[in-house]
Amino acid sequence: MNIRTIFDGKFLKFILVGIINTAVGSAIMFLLYNAAHFGYWASSACNYIFTSILSFFLNKYFTFSVKQWSVFMVAAFIATILFSYLIAYGVSRPVMSLLLEGSPQRIRENIALFAGMCMFTAINYLGQRFIVFKKQRSE
Repeated sequence: MNIRTIFDGKFLKFILVGIINTAVGSAIMFLLYNAAHFGYWASSACNYIFTSILSFFLNKYFTFSVKQWSVFMVAAFIATILFSYLIAYGVSRPVMSLLLEGSPQRIRENIALFAGMCMFTAINYLGQRFIVFKKQRSE
């Protein structure tokens, strides 16, 4: 696998889908956190629950052009989302707490939410591209 395998037309489509998901998800997450006063985990989880459903269908049909369905695909998608979410947000919160130690909690957590979104995107792309929607050799 080389760098061109990772950064090709599928990557650009994934980014386009990601922009749509990010706009919708960021609005959900930051409004819940800042306006509705949901906690860090509840705000970010609501974001990913709603946008993951949208993401599955957009990435399956538009980004990776996969027509078949399988239990493995759905299970792998859910596992990839959960893994990406837990790693990204589990890492970003303590890191931002350390880096921004003197800052108010709301600032640290807003920055952690943003950093978590960035990490999530990178981890999720690799999982969806090379595990969930991987083309079979016979295609």
